Amino acid sequence: MKMQRSRQQGIALLEAMIATVILAIGLLGTIGLQARAYSAMNEASMRVEATIASEKLLGLMSTDFGNLADYAKTTAGTAGAPLLKWDTETKAAIPGASTSVTVTPNSGGTNSTAVTVVISWQRKAGDATTANKNTVTSYLSGST
Repeated sequence: MKMQRSRQQGIALLEAMIATVILAIGLLGTIGLQARAYSAMNEASMRVEATIASEKLLGLMSTDFGNLADYAKTTAGTAGAPLLKWDTETKAAIPGASTSVTVTPNSGGTNSTAVTVVISWQRKAGDATTANKNTVTSYLSGST
């Protein structure tokens, strides 16, 4: 009878150690999920900022239909006078952003002008493989 008792000594300690390992794995998994959720939230925030900035510019351009050509800008180019404030605000809201605006008059043979706003940014600093790009195309029409 004494022999059976000595075989079972320490089993509670072993069970506690196994439970601790399982708990640690679960906690690490939870921390990993939380980190990924934070990253996704940050990316979504930048996409929202880019969409709001694009819509803001399109609204501004729709009130200045006669001067739409002045809003054109390449990624490497500098912003003209009507676009300068918007470009500065956008780059302040989205760190590392580059912007371009393409204006195509008489799109599709109509009196409408196609405007494409592209805002690009890096998700992680120094990592060129994680570039994001938000493209919004709108057709503005009005009298010149």
